[in-house]
Amino acid sequence: MHYKIIGYYMDLFGPDFVRVKEVNGVYRFIYITRMYYFMQRDMASICFRYCFLNPSHQLEHILSLALPELCGKLQDDLLSPESVFYTYVDRAVKVTRDVNCVTDYLEESESQLLHVKSQGKKGLLYGVPISIKDSIDCKGYDSTLGLVKRLNQPAAADAVVVQVLKHQGAIPFVKTNVPQSLLNYDCSNLIFGQTVHPLDHSKTSGGSSGGECALITSGGSILGLGTDVGGSIRIPAAFCGICGFKATGNRISKKGIIPSIRGQKSVAAGVGPMARDVDSLVLCLRALLCSEMSRLDPTVPPLPFNEQVYSSCQPLRIGYYATDSYTMPSSSMRRAVLETKQLLEEAGHTLVPFKPCRVDHFMCNICPKGLCSDGCATFLESFKGESVDPNMKQSVFLAKLPNWIRSLLSWIIKPMSLRMSTFMRNLKESSVKELWELHTEIEEYSQEFIAEWKRLDLDVMLCPALGPAFKIGFPGRLSAAISYTILYNFLDFPAGVVPVTSVTKEDEEDQKSLRGHYNDMWDKVFVKAVEGAVGLPVAVQCVALPWKDELCLRFMKEVEKLTRKKENKH
Repeated sequence: MHYKIIGYYMDLFGPDFVRVKEVNGVYRFIYITRMYYFMQRDMASICFRYCFLNPSHQLEHILSLALPELCGKLQDDLLSPESVFYTYVDRAVKVTRDVNCVTDYLEESESQLLHVKSQGKKGLLYGVPISIKDSIDCKGYDSTLGLVKRLNQPAAADAVVVQVLKHQGAIPFVKTNVPQSLLNYDCSNLIFGQTVHPLDHSKTSGGSSGGECALITSGGSILGLGTDVGGSIRIPAAFCGICGFKATGNRISKKGIIPSIRGQKSVAAGVGPMARDVDSLVLCLRALLCSEMSRLDPTVPPLPFNEQVYSSCQPLRIGYYATDSYTMPSSSMRRAVLETKQLLEEAGHTLVPFKPCRVDHFMCNICPKGLCSDGCATFLESFKGESVDPNMKQSVFLAKLPNWIRSLLSWIIKPMSLRMSTFMRNLKESSVKELWELHTEIEEYSQEFIAEWKRLDLDVMLCPALGPAFKIGFPGRLSAAISYTILYNFLDFPAGVVPVTSVTKEDEEDQKSLRGHYNDMWDKVFVKAVEGAVGLPVAVQCVALPWKDELCLRFMKEVEKLTRKKENKH
Protein backbone atom coordinates (compact mmCIF):
# COMPACT_ATOMS: atom_id res chain seq x y z
CA MET A 1 0.00 0.00 0.00
CA HIS A 2 1.06 3.58 -0.54
CA TYR A 3 1.51 4.61 3.08
CA LYS A 4 2.48 8.26 2.49
CA ILE A 5 -0.67 8.82 0.46
CA ILE A 6 -2.74 7.11 3.12
CA GLY A 7 -1.21 9.31 5.81
CA TYR A 8 -1.96 12.44 3.77
CA TYR A 9 -5.64 11.55 3.29
CA MET A 10 -6.02 10.51 6.93
CA ASP A 11 -4.75 13.91 8.00
CA LEU A 12 -7.32 15.55 5.71
CA PHE A 13 -10.39 13.40 6.31
CA GLY A 14 -9.78 11.45 9.53
CA PRO A 15 -9.57 7.71 10.09
CA ASP A 16 -12.81 6.66 8.39
CA PHE A 17 -12.29 5.35 4.86
CA VAL A 18 -9.34 5.55 2.53
CA ARG A 19 -9.37 4.38 -1.08
CA VAL A 20 -6.38 2.14 -1.71
CA LYS A 21 -5.23 0.29 -4.81
CA GLU A 22 -4.42 -3.29 -3.82
CA VAL A 23 -1.63 -5.33 -5.44
CA ASN A 24 -4.01 -7.25 -7.71
CA GLY A 25 -5.36 -4.04 -9.21
CA VAL A 26 -8.72 -4.18 -7.44
CA TYR A 27 -9.87 -1.04 -5.65
CA ARG A 28 -11.36 -1.55 -2.20
CA PHE A 29 -12.53 0.64 0.63
CA ILE A 30 -10.63 -0.32 3.74
CA TYR A 31 -10.74 0.97 7.28
CA ILE A 32 -7.47 2.27 8.58
CA THR A 33 -6.42 4.13 11.69
CA ARG A 34 -3.92 6.95 11.94
CA MET A 35 -1.83 4.66 14.11
CA TYR A 36 -1.09 2.32 11.17
CA TYR A 37 0.69 4.97 9.13
CA PHE A 38 2.45 6.59 12.06
CA MET A 39 3.50 3.16 13.41
CA GLN A 40 5.76 2.67 10.40
CA ARG A 41 7.04 6.23 10.53
CA ASP A 42 7.95 5.83 14.22
CA MET A 43 9.65 2.48 13.62
CA ALA A 44 11.75 3.96 10.84
CA SER A 45 12.56 7.01 12.96
CA ILE A 46 13.93 5.09 15.96
CA CYS A 47 16.05 2.91 13.67
CA PHE A 48 17.48 5.92 11.86
CA ARG A 49 18.35 7.55 15.19
CA TYR A 50 20.13 4.42 16.45
CA CYS A 51 22.09 3.90 13.22
CA PHE A 52 23.08 7.58 13.12
CA LEU A 53 24.49 7.36 16.65
CA ASN A 54 26.15 3.99 15.92
CA PRO A 55 27.78 4.28 12.47
CA SER A 56 29.68 0.99 12.89
CA HIS A 57 26.42 -0.92 13.35
CA GLN A 58 26.55 -4.16 11.29
CA LEU A 59 23.01 -4.77 10.08
CA GLU A 60 23.78 -7.36 7.41
CA HIS A 61 26.00 -9.39 9.73
CA ILE A 62 23.27 -9.59 12.38
CA LEU A 63 20.60 -10.51 9.82
CA SER A 64 22.81 -13.33 8.50
CA LEU A 65 22.99 -15.09 11.87
CA ALA A 66 20.80 -18.11 12.61
CA LEU A 67 18.91 -17.93 15.91
CA PRO A 68 21.18 -20.31 17.91
CA GLU A 69 24.25 -18.37 16.75
CA LEU A 70 22.60 -15.04 17.49
CA CYS A 71 21.63 -16.22 20.98
CA GLY A 72 25.20 -17.36 21.62
CA LYS A 73 26.62 -13.96 20.69
CA LEU A 74 24.04 -12.17 22.86
CA GLN A 75 24.75 -14.46 25.81
CA ASP A 76 28.50 -13.87 25.44
CA ASP A 77 28.03 -10.09 25.06
CA LEU A 78 29.55 -10.18 21.57
CA LEU A 79 26.40 -8.41 20.38
CA SER A 80 24.27 -5.99 22.33
CA PRO A 81 20.48 -6.42 22.59
CA GLU A 82 20.10 -2.87 21.22
CA SER A 83 22.03 -3.65 18.03
CA VAL A 84 19.93 -6.75 17.36
CA PHE A 85 16.64 -5.08 18.25
CA TYR A 86 17.10 -2.03 16.02
CA THR A 87 18.41 -4.20 13.18
CA TYR A 88 15.19 -6.20 13.12
CA VAL A 89 12.95 -3.17 13.61
CA ASP A 90 14.65 -1.53 10.63
CA ARG A 91 14.30 -4.67 8.54
CA ALA A 92 10.63 -5.16 9.54
CA VAL A 93 9.78 -1.64 8.33
CA LYS A 94 11.32 -2.34 4.93
CA VAL A 95 9.69 -5.75 4.63
CA THR A 96 6.19 -4.58 5.52
CA ARG A 97 6.38 -1.80 2.93
CA ASP A 98 6.94 -4.56 0.39
CA VAL A 99 4.55 -7.32 1.52
CA ASN A 100 2.24 -5.58 4.06
CA CYS A 101 2.67 -7.97 7.00
CA VAL A 102 3.12 -5.86 10.19
CA THR A 103 0.00 -4.51 11.89
CA ASP A 104 1.39 -3.01 15.11
CA TYR A 105 4.69 -1.92 16.57
CA LEU A 106 4.85 -2.78 20.28
CA GLU A 107 6.29 0.39 21.77
CA GLU A 108 6.76 -1.38 25.11
CA SER A 109 9.48 -3.42 23.40
CA GLU A 110 11.85 -0.52 24.04
CA SER A 111 11.23 -0.68 27.80
CA GLN A 112 11.46 -4.50 27.63
CA LEU A 113 14.85 -4.00 26.01
CA LEU A 114 16.03 -2.01 29.02
CA HIS A 115 14.43 -4.51 31.40
CA VAL A 116 16.23 -7.57 30.03
CA LYS A 117 19.56 -5.75 30.26
CA SER A 118 18.96 -4.97 33.91
CA GLN A 119 18.30 -8.61 34.85
CA GLY A 120 21.15 -10.55 36.39
CA LYS A 121 20.21 -13.88 34.81
CA LYS A 122 19.99 -14.19 31.03
CA GLY A 123 17.12 -16.31 29.74
CA LEU A 124 17.37 -18.70 26.78
CA LEU A 125 16.08 -16.01 24.41
CA TYR A 126 17.94 -13.08 25.96
CA GLY A 127 17.76 -10.05 23.67
CA VAL A 128 15.96 -11.83 20.79
CA PRO A 129 13.27 -9.75 19.00
CA ILE A 130 10.16 -11.88 18.35
CA SER A 131 7.12 -11.22 16.18
CA ILE A 132 3.64 -12.15 17.42
CA LYS A 133 0.52 -13.13 15.47
CA ASP A 134 -2.38 -10.66 15.71
CA SER A 135 -4.64 -13.06 17.65
CA ILE A 136 -2.17 -13.46 20.55
CA ASP A 137 -2.78 -10.84 23.25
CA CYS A 138 -0.10 -8.26 23.99
CA LYS A 139 -1.00 -5.89 26.82
CA GLY A 140 -2.23 -2.53 25.58
CA TYR A 141 -2.70 -3.64 21.95
CA ASP A 142 -5.63 -4.88 19.90
CA SER A 143 -6.06 -8.49 18.85
CA THR A 144 -8.28 -7.66 15.89
CA LEU A 145 -8.62 -10.98 14.04
CA GLY A 146 -8.94 -8.67 11.04
CA LEU A 147 -12.33 -7.40 12.31
CA VAL A 148 -13.09 -3.68 12.53
CA LYS A 149 -15.32 -4.20 15.59
CA ARG A 150 -12.27 -5.40 17.55
CA LEU A 151 -10.30 -2.18 16.97
CA ASN A 152 -9.63 -0.01 20.03
CA GLN A 153 -10.10 -2.92 22.44
CA PRO A 154 -6.58 -3.28 23.85
CA ALA A 155 -5.72 -6.45 25.74
CA ALA A 156 -5.62 -6.12 29.53
CA ALA A 157 -2.69 -8.51 29.86
CA ASP A 158 -0.13 -10.42 27.83
CA ALA A 159 -1.02 -13.94 26.77
CA VAL A 160 0.79 -16.55 28.86
CA VAL A 161 3.10 -17.44 25.95
CA VAL A 162 4.11 -13.79 25.62
CA GLN A 163 4.79 -13.60 29.36
CA VAL A 164 6.95 -16.74 29.17
CA LEU A 165 8.89 -15.37 26.19
CA LYS A 166 9.59 -12.19 28.14
CA HIS A 167 10.58 -14.29 31.15
CA GLN A 168 13.17 -15.94 28.90
CA GLY A 169 14.55 -12.54 27.86
CA ALA A 170 12.83 -12.24 24.47
CA ILE A 171 11.54 -8.90 23.17
CA PRO A 172 8.18 -9.11 21.37
CA PHE A 173 8.33 -6.14 18.98
CA VAL A 174 5.59 -6.37 16.32
CA LYS A 175 2.21 -7.97 15.69
CA THR A 176 1.45 -9.43 12.26
CA ASN A 177 -1.41 -9.71 9.82
CA VAL A 178 -4.13 -12.37 9.61
CA PRO A 179 -7.19 -13.10 7.42
CA GLN A 180 -10.54 -11.68 8.50
CA SER A 181 -11.89 -13.90 11.35
CA LEU A 182 -8.79 -16.19 11.03
CA LEU A 183 -10.88 -18.79 9.17
CA ASN A 184 -9.08 -18.66 5.85
CA TYR A 185 -5.64 -19.64 4.62
CA ASP A 186 -5.32 -16.47 2.57
CA CYS A 187 -4.16 -13.36 4.48
CA SER A 188 -6.29 -10.27 3.98
CA ASN A 189 -8.79 -8.16 5.89
CA LEU A 190 -10.45 -4.76 5.60
CA ILE A 191 -8.28 -3.11 8.26
CA PHE A 192 -4.77 -3.84 7.06
CA GLY A 193 -5.30 -5.23 3.55
CA GLN A 194 -3.64 -8.12 1.76
CA THR A 195 -0.34 -9.69 2.81
CA VAL A 196 1.41 -10.96 -0.29
CA HIS A 197 4.00 -13.66 -0.91
CA PRO A 198 7.54 -12.26 -0.62
CA LEU A 199 8.68 -13.99 -3.84
CA ASP A 200 5.59 -13.37 -5.97
CA HIS A 201 3.07 -10.65 -5.14
CA SER A 202 0.34 -12.34 -7.17
CA LYS A 203 0.44 -15.20 -4.64
CA THR A 204 -0.75 -15.27 -1.05
CA SER A 205 1.57 -15.76 1.91
CA GLY A 206 -0.98 -18.23 3.29
CA GLY A 207 -2.92 -18.06 6.53
CA SER A 208 -3.91 -17.56 9.07
CA SER A 209 -0.35 -16.90 10.31
CA GLY A 210 0.49 -15.37 6.94
CA GLY A 211 1.86 -12.08 8.25
CA GLU A 212 4.31 -13.98 10.43
CA CYS A 213 5.60 -16.18 7.63
CA ALA A 214 5.96 -13.33 5.13
CA LEU A 215 7.93 -11.30 7.70
CA ILE A 216 10.23 -14.19 8.67
CA THR A 217 10.85 -15.27 5.07
CA SER A 218 11.91 -11.72 4.19
CA GLY A 219 14.27 -11.44 7.17
CA GLY A 220 12.11 -9.01 9.17
CA SER A 221 11.90 -11.37 12.13
CA ILE A 222 14.08 -14.26 13.26
CA LEU A 223 11.36 -16.03 15.24
CA GLY A 224 7.58 -15.78 15.32
CA LEU A 225 4.72 -17.25 17.32
CA GLY A 226 1.40 -18.35 15.86
CA THR A 227 -1.64 -20.57 16.24
CA ASP A 228 -2.95 -23.45 14.13
CA VAL A 229 -6.51 -24.82 14.03
CA GLY A 230 -6.50 -26.27 10.51
CA GLY A 231 -3.01 -25.61 9.19
CA SER A 232 -2.66 -21.93 10.14
CA ILE A 233 1.04 -22.30 10.96
CA ARG A 234 1.93 -25.11 8.56
CA ILE A 235 0.24 -23.82 5.38
CA PRO A 236 1.80 -20.32 5.35
CA ALA A 237 5.17 -21.73 6.45
CA ALA A 238 5.06 -24.20 3.55
CA PHE A 239 3.92 -21.48 1.11
CA CYS A 240 6.73 -19.13 2.19
CA GLY A 241 9.51 -21.72 2.47
CA ILE A 242 10.23 -21.63 6.20
CA CYS A 243 9.80 -24.12 9.06
CA GLY A 244 6.68 -24.14 11.22
CA PHE A 245 5.58 -26.37 14.07
CA LYS A 246 2.20 -26.99 15.74
CA ALA A 247 2.56 -28.55 19.17
CA THR A 248 0.15 -31.03 20.76
CA GLY A 249 -2.96 -29.02 21.69
CA ASN A 250 -2.37 -28.60 25.42
CA ARG A 251 1.44 -28.66 25.42
CA ILE A 252 1.59 -24.85 25.17
CA SER A 253 -0.79 -22.49 26.96
CA LYS A 254 -3.59 -20.89 24.96
CA LYS A 255 -4.60 -18.51 27.76
CA GLY A 256 -4.80 -15.01 26.29
CA ILE A 257 -5.07 -16.26 22.69
CA ILE A 258 -8.26 -15.31 20.85
CA PRO A 259 -9.81 -18.30 19.03
CA SER A 260 -11.52 -18.12 15.65
CA ILE A 261 -14.64 -19.90 16.96
CA ARG A 262 -15.12 -19.45 20.69
CA GLY A 263 -16.30 -22.53 22.57
CA GLN A 264 -15.83 -25.21 19.90
CA LYS A 265 -14.03 -28.25 21.29
CA SER A 266 -14.24 -30.71 18.39
CA VAL A 267 -10.91 -29.71 16.88
CA ALA A 268 -7.82 -28.84 18.92
CA ALA A 269 -5.95 -25.62 18.22
CA GLY A 270 -2.19 -25.76 18.55
CA VAL A 271 0.37 -23.06 19.33
CA GLY A 272 3.86 -23.03 17.91
CA PRO A 273 6.84 -21.18 16.45
CA MET A 274 7.89 -20.32 12.91
CA ALA A 275 11.49 -19.71 11.85
CA ARG A 276 13.94 -20.24 9.02
CA ASP A 277 15.33 -23.51 10.43
CA VAL A 278 14.43 -26.34 12.79
CA ASP A 279 17.11 -25.45 15.35
CA SER A 280 15.29 -22.14 15.92
CA LEU A 281 11.98 -23.94 16.51
CA VAL A 282 13.67 -26.22 19.02
CA LEU A 283 15.25 -23.32 20.88
CA CYS A 284 11.85 -21.65 21.13
CA LEU A 285 10.23 -24.84 22.47
CA ARG A 286 13.00 -25.24 25.05
CA ALA A 287 12.29 -21.70 26.21
CA LEU A 288 8.50 -22.08 26.31
CA LEU A 289 8.37 -25.47 28.03
CA CYS A 290 9.56 -24.22 31.39
CA SER A 291 8.10 -24.14 34.90
CA GLU A 292 6.97 -20.54 34.38
CA MET A 293 4.34 -21.63 31.86
CA SER A 294 2.65 -24.16 34.14
CA ARG A 295 2.88 -21.64 36.98
CA LEU A 296 1.02 -19.03 34.92
CA ASP A 297 -1.40 -21.60 33.50
CA PRO A 298 -1.82 -24.67 35.74
CA THR A 299 -3.95 -26.41 33.05
CA VAL A 300 -0.78 -27.01 31.03
CA PRO A 301 1.11 -30.18 32.04
CA PRO A 302 4.55 -29.36 33.50
CA LEU A 303 6.49 -31.27 30.82
CA PRO A 304 9.93 -29.79 30.09
CA PHE A 305 11.56 -30.29 26.70
CA ASN A 306 12.81 -33.90 26.41
CA GLU A 307 16.42 -33.55 25.27
CA GLN A 308 17.00 -37.30 25.24
CA VAL A 309 14.28 -37.92 22.66
CA TYR A 310 15.32 -34.98 20.49
CA SER A 311 19.05 -35.83 20.49
CA SER A 312 18.60 -39.57 19.80
CA CYS A 313 20.36 -40.92 16.69
CA GLN A 314 18.43 -44.19 16.44
CA PRO A 315 17.07 -45.01 12.95
CA LEU A 316 13.37 -44.21 12.60
CA ARG A 317 10.52 -46.29 11.26
CA ILE A 318 8.61 -43.80 9.14
CA GLY A 319 5.17 -44.11 7.59
CA TYR A 320 4.60 -42.12 4.42
CA TYR A 321 1.95 -41.23 1.86
CA ALA A 322 2.07 -38.92 -1.16
CA THR A 323 -1.70 -38.39 -1.36
CA ASP A 324 -4.62 -38.64 1.06
CA SER A 325 -6.89 -39.68 -1.85
CA TYR A 326 -9.08 -36.66 -1.18
CA THR A 327 -7.19 -33.50 -2.16
CA MET A 328 -5.17 -33.94 -5.32
CA PRO A 329 -1.52 -33.20 -4.50
CA SER A 330 0.25 -30.87 -6.89
CA SER A 331 3.07 -32.46 -8.88
CA SER A 332 5.64 -30.72 -6.68
CA MET A 333 3.91 -31.87 -3.46
CA ARG A 334 4.06 -35.49 -4.57
CA ARG A 335 7.65 -35.18 -5.77
CA ALA A 336 8.72 -33.54 -2.49
CA VAL A 337 7.44 -36.51 -0.47
CA LEU A 338 8.94 -39.17 -2.75
CA GLU A 339 12.35 -37.46 -2.97
CA THR A 340 12.44 -37.02 0.82
CA LYS A 341 11.46 -40.67 1.26
CA GLN A 342 14.44 -41.68 -0.88
CA LEU A 343 16.83 -39.48 1.12
CA LEU A 344 15.59 -40.98 4.39
CA GLU A 345 15.97 -44.54 3.10
CA GLU A 346 19.50 -43.82 1.92
CA ALA A 347 20.28 -42.50 5.44
CA GLY A 348 19.27 -45.84 7.00
CA HIS A 349 15.68 -45.18 8.06
CA THR A 350 12.83 -47.57 7.28
CA LEU A 351 9.98 -46.20 5.18
CA VAL A 352 6.58 -47.91 5.32
CA PRO A 353 3.60 -47.08 3.04
CA PHE A 354 0.61 -45.76 4.99
CA LYS A 355 -2.97 -45.09 3.86
CA PRO A 356 -4.90 -42.56 5.97
CA CYS A 357 -8.26 -44.03 6.83
CA ARG A 358 -11.50 -42.68 5.36
CA VAL A 359 -10.29 -39.13 4.66
CA ASP A 360 -13.30 -38.51 2.43
CA HIS A 361 -15.66 -39.29 5.32
CA PHE A 362 -13.53 -37.23 7.69
CA MET A 363 -13.51 -34.15 5.45
CA CYS A 364 -17.14 -34.31 4.29
CA ASN A 365 -18.76 -35.32 7.57
CA ILE A 366 -16.63 -34.99 10.70
CA CYS A 367 -14.89 -31.75 9.71
CA PRO A 368 -17.93 -29.57 8.81
CA LYS A 369 -19.96 -30.96 11.71
CA GLY A 370 -17.11 -30.26 14.13
CA LEU A 371 -16.51 -26.67 13.05
CA CYS A 372 -20.16 -25.76 12.39
CA SER A 373 -22.09 -27.63 15.07
CA ASP A 374 -23.97 -24.43 15.87
CA GLY A 375 -25.03 -23.97 12.25
CA CYS A 376 -22.21 -21.42 11.73
CA ALA A 377 -23.86 -19.03 14.24
CA THR A 378 -20.64 -18.20 16.14
CA PHE A 379 -18.72 -17.72 12.89
CA LEU A 380 -21.41 -15.34 11.59
CA GLU A 381 -21.43 -13.35 14.85
CA SER A 382 -17.97 -12.11 13.92
CA PHE A 383 -19.40 -10.53 10.77
CA LYS A 384 -22.36 -8.71 12.33
CA GLY A 385 -21.96 -5.05 11.37
CA GLU A 386 -18.82 -5.88 9.38
CA SER A 387 -18.07 -5.42 5.73
CA VAL A 388 -16.87 -8.76 4.38
CA ASP A 389 -13.43 -9.09 2.85
CA PRO A 390 -13.70 -10.33 -0.77
CA ASN A 391 -11.63 -13.40 0.12
CA MET A 392 -14.22 -14.38 2.75
CA LYS A 393 -17.40 -13.67 0.79
CA GLN A 394 -17.97 -17.22 -0.43
CA SER A 395 -17.61 -18.69 3.08
CA VAL A 396 -19.88 -16.07 4.66
CA PHE A 397 -22.48 -16.42 1.89
CA LEU A 398 -22.61 -20.19 2.36
CA ALA A 399 -22.84 -19.87 6.16
CA LYS A 400 -25.74 -17.40 5.91
CA LEU A 401 -27.91 -19.62 3.72
CA PRO A 402 -30.96 -21.15 5.43
CA ASN A 403 -30.69 -24.91 5.91
CA TRP A 404 -33.39 -25.66 3.33
CA ILE A 405 -31.53 -23.70 0.63
CA ARG A 406 -28.24 -25.44 1.50
CA SER A 407 -30.04 -28.80 1.30
CA LEU A 408 -31.49 -27.85 -2.08
CA LEU A 409 -28.08 -26.73 -3.40
CA SER A 410 -26.56 -29.91 -2.03
CA TRP A 411 -29.08 -31.96 -4.01
CA ILE A 412 -28.52 -29.91 -7.19
CA ILE A 413 -24.71 -30.23 -7.20
CA LYS A 414 -24.65 -33.90 -6.13
CA PRO A 415 -24.32 -35.23 -9.73
CA MET A 416 -21.41 -32.83 -10.33
CA SER A 417 -19.55 -33.31 -7.03
CA LEU A 418 -20.60 -35.77 -4.37
CA ARG A 419 -18.05 -34.48 -1.85
CA MET A 420 -19.13 -30.84 -2.25
CA SER A 421 -22.74 -31.94 -1.85
CA THR A 422 -22.03 -33.92 1.33
CA PHE A 423 -19.90 -31.15 2.81
CA MET A 424 -22.61 -28.54 2.20
CA ARG A 425 -25.33 -30.77 3.66
CA ASN A 426 -23.39 -31.08 6.93
CA LEU A 427 -23.10 -27.31 7.54
CA LYS A 428 -26.11 -27.41 9.84
CA GLU A 429 -26.89 -26.96 13.51
CA SER A 430 -26.55 -30.09 15.67
CA SER A 431 -28.54 -31.03 18.72
CA VAL A 432 -26.64 -31.68 21.95
CA LYS A 433 -27.12 -35.42 21.40
CA GLU A 434 -25.75 -35.15 17.87
CA LEU A 435 -22.75 -33.16 19.13
CA TRP A 436 -21.95 -35.82 21.71
CA GLU A 437 -22.28 -38.47 19.02
CA LEU A 438 -19.85 -36.48 16.88
CA HIS A 439 -17.33 -36.31 19.73
CA THR A 440 -17.64 -40.09 20.10
CA GLU A 441 -17.08 -40.51 16.36
CA ILE A 442 -13.97 -38.30 16.51
CA GLU A 443 -12.58 -40.43 19.36
CA GLU A 444 -13.29 -43.63 17.43
CA TYR A 445 -11.70 -42.23 14.27
CA SER A 446 -8.61 -41.23 16.27
CA GLN A 447 -8.32 -44.71 17.79
CA GLU A 448 -8.70 -46.28 14.33
CA PHE A 449 -5.91 -44.07 12.99
CA ILE A 450 -3.62 -44.79 15.96
CA ALA A 451 -4.33 -48.54 15.73
CA GLU A 452 -3.09 -48.60 12.13
CA TRP A 453 -0.05 -46.52 13.18
CA LYS A 454 0.72 -49.02 15.95
CA ARG A 455 0.10 -52.04 13.70
CA LEU A 456 2.82 -50.78 11.38
CA ASP A 457 5.04 -49.98 14.40
CA LEU A 458 5.70 -46.43 13.22
CA ASP A 459 7.69 -43.73 14.99
CA VAL A 460 6.68 -40.78 12.78
CA MET A 461 4.86 -39.92 9.55
CA LEU A 462 6.02 -38.21 6.34
CA CYS A 463 3.23 -36.69 4.25
CA PRO A 464 2.48 -33.78 1.91
CA ALA A 465 2.30 -30.14 2.96
CA LEU A 466 -0.07 -28.03 0.88
CA GLY A 467 1.76 -26.10 -1.82
CA PRO A 468 3.06 -24.29 -3.73
CA ALA A 469 1.59 -20.93 -2.72
CA PHE A 470 -1.89 -20.28 -4.13
CA LYS A 471 -2.86 -17.27 -6.18
CA ILE A 472 -4.52 -14.57 -4.07
CA GLY A 473 -8.21 -15.23 -3.61
CA PHE A 474 -8.12 -18.97 -4.26
CA PRO A 475 -7.95 -20.25 -0.64
CA GLY A 476 -11.46 -18.93 0.01
CA ARG A 477 -12.72 -21.08 -2.87
CA LEU A 478 -10.86 -24.24 -1.83
CA SER A 479 -11.61 -25.24 1.75
CA ALA A 480 -11.13 -28.91 0.74
CA ALA A 481 -7.37 -28.40 0.30
CA ILE A 482 -6.74 -28.17 4.05
CA SER A 483 -7.30 -31.94 4.34
CA TYR A 484 -3.55 -32.56 4.67
CA THR A 485 -3.28 -30.33 7.74
CA ILE A 486 -6.65 -30.19 9.56
CA LEU A 487 -6.59 -33.97 9.95
CA TYR A 488 -3.82 -33.61 12.53
CA ASN A 489 -5.74 -30.92 14.43
CA PHE A 490 -8.70 -33.23 14.90
CA LEU A 491 -6.32 -36.05 15.87
CA ASP A 492 -4.30 -33.59 18.01
CA PHE A 493 -0.95 -34.88 16.73
CA PRO A 494 2.10 -32.58 16.76
CA ALA A 495 3.06 -31.67 13.20
CA GLY A 496 5.50 -29.41 11.39
CA VAL A 497 6.67 -28.49 7.91
CA VAL A 498 10.15 -28.31 6.42
CA PRO A 499 10.95 -26.83 2.96
CA VAL A 500 12.70 -29.42 0.78
CA THR A 501 12.48 -28.29 -2.85
CA SER A 502 11.01 -25.74 -5.24
CA VAL A 503 8.65 -25.94 -8.19
CA THR A 504 10.28 -26.84 -11.51
CA LYS A 505 9.13 -26.27 -15.08
CA GLU A 506 8.56 -30.02 -15.30
CA ASP A 507 6.21 -29.82 -12.31
CA GLU A 508 4.23 -27.09 -14.07
CA GLU A 509 3.90 -29.19 -17.22
CA ASP A 510 2.87 -32.33 -15.29
CA GLN A 511 0.30 -30.32 -13.36
CA LYS A 512 -1.58 -29.46 -16.56
CA SER A 513 -2.53 -33.10 -17.13
CA LEU A 514 -3.70 -33.84 -13.56
CA ARG A 515 -7.38 -34.60 -13.14
CA GLY A 516 -7.53 -35.20 -9.38
CA HIS A 517 -9.28 -37.91 -7.40
CA TYR A 518 -12.76 -36.60 -8.24
CA ASN A 519 -12.21 -34.44 -11.33
CA ASP A 520 -14.80 -32.06 -9.88
CA MET A 521 -14.90 -28.29 -9.46
CA TRP A 522 -12.55 -28.32 -6.45
CA ASP A 523 -9.95 -30.34 -8.40
CA LYS A 524 -10.17 -27.95 -11.34
CA VAL A 525 -9.89 -24.86 -9.12
CA PHE A 526 -6.86 -26.42 -7.39
CA VAL A 527 -4.98 -26.67 -10.71
CA LYS A 528 -5.62 -22.97 -11.38
CA ALA A 529 -4.64 -22.00 -7.81
CA VAL A 530 -1.10 -23.40 -8.11
CA GLU A 531 -0.36 -22.29 -11.67
CA GLY A 532 2.66 -20.08 -12.38
CA ALA A 533 4.71 -21.15 -9.38
CA VAL A 534 8.10 -22.07 -10.87
CA GLY A 535 10.80 -21.36 -8.29
CA LEU A 536 8.44 -21.16 -5.31
CA PRO A 537 9.21 -23.36 -2.29
CA VAL A 538 7.60 -26.71 -1.53
CA ALA A 539 7.65 -28.43 1.87
CA VAL A 540 6.87 -31.79 3.42
CA GLN A 541 4.91 -32.38 6.61
CA CYS A 542 6.33 -34.35 9.56
CA VAL A 543 3.97 -35.83 12.17
CA ALA A 544 4.21 -37.75 15.45
CA LEU A 545 1.77 -39.18 18.00
CA PRO A 546 0.28 -36.90 20.70
CA TRP A 547 2.79 -35.59 23.27
CA LYS A 548 5.70 -36.79 21.09
CA ASP A 549 6.56 -33.22 20.10
CA GLU A 550 10.30 -33.69 20.54
CA LEU A 551 10.25 -36.78 18.30
CA CYS A 552 8.44 -34.78 15.62
CA LEU A 553 11.07 -32.04 15.84
CA ARG A 554 13.87 -34.61 15.70
CA PHE A 555 12.32 -36.01 12.50
CA MET A 556 12.01 -32.49 11.06
CA LYS A 557 15.68 -31.88 11.82
CA GLU A 558 16.64 -35.11 10.06
CA VAL A 559 14.67 -34.10 6.96
CA GLU A 560 16.26 -30.64 6.99
CA LYS A 561 19.78 -32.07 7.42
CA LEU A 562 19.42 -34.56 4.56
CA THR A 563 17.85 -31.94 2.27
CA ARG A 564 20.67 -29.45 2.91
CA LYS A 565 23.27 -32.18 2.39
CA LYS A 566 21.72 -32.96 -1.00
CA GLU A 567 21.62 -29.26 -1.95
CA ASN A 568 25.27 -28.80 -1.01
CA LYS A 569 26.25 -31.71 -3.29
CA HIS A 570 24.59 -29.95 -6.19
